[in-house]
Amino acid sequence: MNVSGKFDKLSEECGIFGIVTNSEEAAGITYNALLALQHRGQEGAGIAVQKGGSILYHKNVGLVSEVFTSDVLSHLPSAHMAIGHVRYSTTGTNSQKNTQPMITEYLKGRIATAHNGNIVNAAEIKEKLVSVGCNFAATNDSEVISSLIGWEALRGESIEDAVADAAKQLKGAFSLLVLSSKGKLIAFRDGAGFRPLCLGKNERGWAVASESCGLESAGFTFVRDIKPGEMVIIGGDGSVQSRMVIEGQKKGLCIFEYVYFARTDSVIDNLSVYNARIAMGRQLAKEYPVDADIVCGVPDSGLEAAMGYAQESGLPFQFGFVKNRYIGRSFIFPSQEQRDTAVRLKLNPLGVNLEGKRVVVVDDSIVRGTTCAKTIRSLKQAGAKEVHMRISSPPFRHTCHFGTDIDSEEKLIANKMELDEICRFIGADSLGYISIEGLKKACEGCNLSFCTGCFTGDYPVDIGDSHTKAQFENSLSGDVETF
Repeated sequence: MNVSGKFDKLSEECGIFGIVTNSEEAAGITYNALLALQHRGQEGAGIAVQKGGSILYHKNVGLVSEVFTSDVLSHLPSAHMAIGHVRYSTTGTNSQKNTQPMITEYLKGRIATAHNGNIVNAAEIKEKLVSVGCNFAATNDSEVISSLIGWEALRGESIEDAVADAAKQLKGAFSLLVLSSKGKLIAFRDGAGFRPLCLGKNERGWAVASESCGLESAGFTFVRDIKPGEMVIIGGDGSVQSRMVIEGQKKGLCIFEYVYFARTDSVIDNLSVYNARIAMGRQLAKEYPVDADIVCGVPDSGLEAAMGYAQESGLPFQFGFVKNRYIGRSFIFPSQEQRDTAVRLKLNPLGVNLEGKRVVVVDDSIVRGTTCAKTIRSLKQAGAKEVHMRISSPPFRHTCHFGTDIDSEEKLIANKMELDEICRFIGADSLGYISIEGLKKACEGCNLSFCTGCFTGDYPVDIGDSHTKAQFENSLSGDVETF
């Protein structure tokens, strides 16, 4: 099991990166970028390169550094074009066949596809493709996307037309990279703009990444965000073309990118993630002031919001935890007592700053409440006199159909308890969530509107007949016969 349990905290999104360069170091540069995007997914990683009219790839479960050992890196082909992916599984089991990029063969060539998001009509599309003879090996929606593009490529004149035709059929969230054996890199962002995607440049070529930190870590300068509904085509010669394919759709960037998912040094749709989190903390201090001695944040995504709370309230900011950055992603404990105290392996309270203090502690979210309760208990055991919990997102009440792995609605603590009941359950002396309007105000520098469906149930895309995560995975794996 995970340290905190599968759904005690929200899980990261996938991260994607693509490059066209006049050097032959595309694979190595992609590896560096994936290291910078590792926070978006720790279950699997892969890189595909275009070489001599072929697509060659390596992928497996594990962290980037585990999948791409020095031996594996030394055997990756020298190439001018590559795409890479880090995975957190929102659909499909965590296995080698479900890691990305997905590779699709069709009569006219081969493509590699890397996807961040979630397609709500994937099962319907898969059933249609099976009926015309397509085969499936994986159990995720990303393979469905790749197969759909391959099918459209059979019927069209160009790979970019195939991507555009496929994108018009997809319903949901998809920031997408497609590498063609014919020497083109295509980037596409869905019409709502659920997930981030940006374009970068240096003296040797072009790159596309989920976040600007991935571009900068790979030596590229951020140029601009790819617009919702836009397709960018980068040729092997370094040429760049843009086409608006999906227009007029209601916009809805996932606001949780700013709260938690994105790395602090990224800029998404014109807004600094760091500035947004500082503003969230300031807004929390306005909405939920309290008499206290210090403010601290839960590492890592609670730190900037805690700084903002301290700035607005005038209380001193202090570090309340020491984070063990060398602990594994998941591990097994044989007894319940060990599981109950496992949180200290990752976050150990800093007693010298806490003893006898009235503490405001800021975190990004509460999902089921069990991890939060353990955190507060550890603070009080370390000597905190009072613990006042402040949360930089509103209460989760609804599931997400677009790639965020939120537990089923009946298990979300905000659907089972009122605010004062949650406060008692987690053991806090007071509790405050930022309001939805306050969160939007903190993120008002973004040039898109937001999806806040996990808080409100109001989604920018019609999801039709809703389904649970388990039902969705079953529809991709067991309910459709393949051949």
